[in-house]
Amino acid sequence: MASDSSKVWSIFSLISALAAAAVAKKVVTSTWKATTGKQPPANPADPDVDLWEAVTWAAVSGTLIALARMLATRKAANYYAKSTGKLPPDLQADA
Repeated sequence: MASDSSKVWSIFSLISALAAAAVAKKVVTSTWKATTGKQPPANPADPDVDLWEAVTWAAVSGTLIALARMLATRKAANYYAKSTGKLPPDLQADA
């Protein structure tokens, strides 16, 4: 039974995190285009990309995507806890 709830949580948290990351990437890309007037760097490691642009893109996109994933996982954990009456298996405090 605990194994089933662990699998449900794993799938639920993965789906919510991936969806949040996809939405965040679209938002970051749209904002980058609106702000700079050009496409974000496809590969920030490419030496032809200006260093300031590569660093800015990596910092902004990485931070916002990670933040969106974390917030989505927290929201999913709250939903799971309300539905089952307990925290997800990997978030329960050690006894």
